[in-house]
Amino acid sequence: MRSTLSVLAVADFVYGLSSVRRNNLEPRLANGLGNTPALGWNSWNQGGCNAATAAVALNTANAFISLGLKDAGYIYVNIDDCWSNKNRDGSGNLVPDPNKFPQGMKSLTDQIHSMGLKFGLYGDGGTMTCGGYPGSQGHETQDAKLLASWGVDYWKYDNCYTPCNSGQQQTCSNPAGNSQTWYITMRDALSNSGRPIFYSLCNWGRDSVWTWGASVGNSWRMSVDNWGGWADVVRIASSAAPIASYSAPYGFNDLDMMIIGNGKLTAAEERTHFGIWAISKSPIIMGTDVTKLSTETLNLIKNKGILAINQDFLGKAATTFRPSGAASPVSGQLYSYWAGALSDGVVVALVAPNGAQTLSVNFSDVPGLGSGTFSWTELYSGHTGSGVSVSASLGAHDIAIFKVVHGGSQTSVPTTTVPTTTVPTTPGSTSTGKPCGAIWTQCGGQGWTGATCCQLGSTCKFSNDWYSQCL
Repeated sequence: MRSTLSVLAVADFVYGLSSVRRNNLEPRLANGLGNTPALGWNSWNQGGCNAATAAVALNTANAFISLGLKDAGYIYVNIDDCWSNKNRDGSGNLVPDPNKFPQGMKSLTDQIHSMGLKFGLYGDGGTMTCGGYPGSQGHETQDAKLLASWGVDYWKYDNCYTPCNSGQQQTCSNPAGNSQTWYITMRDALSNSGRPIFYSLCNWGRDSVWTWGASVGNSWRMSVDNWGGWADVVRIASSAAPIASYSAPYGFNDLDMMIIGNGKLTAAEERTHFGIWAISKSPIIMGTDVTKLSTETLNLIKNKGILAINQDFLGKAATTFRPSGAASPVSGQLYSYWAGALSDGVVVALVAPNGAQTLSVNFSDVPGLGSGTFSWTELYSGHTGSGVSVSASLGAHDIAIFKVVHGGSQTSVPTTTVPTTTVPTTPGSTSTGKPCGAIWTQCGGQGWTGATCCQLGSTCKFSNDWYSQCL
């Protein structure tokens, strides 16, 4: 894997809170999967045990196609807990619940594979799953071979009913501090199963999993669940920043499933949730009924610019940085200034963690940029400009995300707009100020009546007689 890791040196700058020795990144799990963070869906946040059915999985897979989510890069359709019978069969095998999977698991995986998608399942390193279904403790090799025979592509491995510090099976909230042991056991079983299977560690951030997870799995949960709303987004994001440097190709910190589309966040909070997960290089696993997403939310999770940051091959997670004159980050609080290296630039994010706020940053304060003039694109609005700094007037809990590259000139100071958020440039920046299409939007085609010009930094490109796009 050293040829893969060598690309990390292209932009090996380190931010203050996440300083980690580079040898902590080696070795990486060599199963050939997870070179970029996983994109997909999981059933749990949609409906818990009730969503663990073949019907829900197929509805989601079909929606991936019809809604353009597959084209956007979402490929994993994953069923969480409660998919099996409560008991193994006479040979010790896990048995899919026939009421939930009437045609069996192999038939379901075949159907999902026929759509060009991948299928995932859930298991547990203890005697039972968190929902009380059979765990894999003592059955790791048998279960891994069964998964491979079904054609499973992704295995989320939970941490319930594993040994407690008391030596008893888990009836407490303090599992023994050696979870690495049972996660390695399943890693080896999967490696010998005859099929490459993405291995998602779910030990809730126990035992400093980020320090050893890369040699064991393709991603690792770095916190307890993301479930309750904005407070969970803040908690997880603030915890992810100091450990960002442990993420790299083939192994990433997992900030947990998304809660976008579940009615727990405002539109601004959804943008911040999605944006921070993306720039942190977390897997982006949707946890809602995608067939019921609003147009606004669907467009959010399909944002090509944000997804490109998440999937950038350099695999460098963004983290917080402190501009000159700014207060220091506070543990447990969402910080306003984020940045991270890209293969072709730097991503800079400005966040209003509390009330409405105007934030600005000089590019000379951003790690990896330094002095000079840079071109930028704000990825939610598509607005572009250039200069030596950038600022954003944000509503409460909102975010602006800029992709910054070398080049550009210093000119005027007009204002751009993202939904409910204004993003004015600072002195030395420029923007077209014209009513032209933002990047990625349609700009032509038969019957098209909208704008036929594009904002600065993109050009109207012909795709076919019915569609041209600002690229």
